[in-house]
Amino acid sequence: MAAHYDHGHTPAAWTGVIISFVGFCAGGVFMVAAQPVPFWGSMAVVLLGPLVGGIMKMMGMGRKEQTHVSTPAVRAEEPQQEAAAHA
Repeated sequence: MAAHYDHGHTPAAWTGVIISFVGFCAGGVFMVAAQPVPFWGSMAVVLLGPLVGGIMKMMGMGRKEQTHVSTPAVRAEEPQQEAAAHA
């Protein structure tokens, strides 16, 4: 059975993505409106997203590290070798 993996569904990840998304959308509006100063301000907001997400992760709101020991996967060529041995 596959191991559980949360794909970053944490408050830190969601907050960082939402901040970056809002900055990106605002930047698009200001680019179309030919407003360079607010556009670059929006790009600063885009870069603020990963910074806030990283700070929240350091505060413990990010993905927790896995503590279990995983078992090694079975290699694909082993069943072929067994089949050849029985033939």
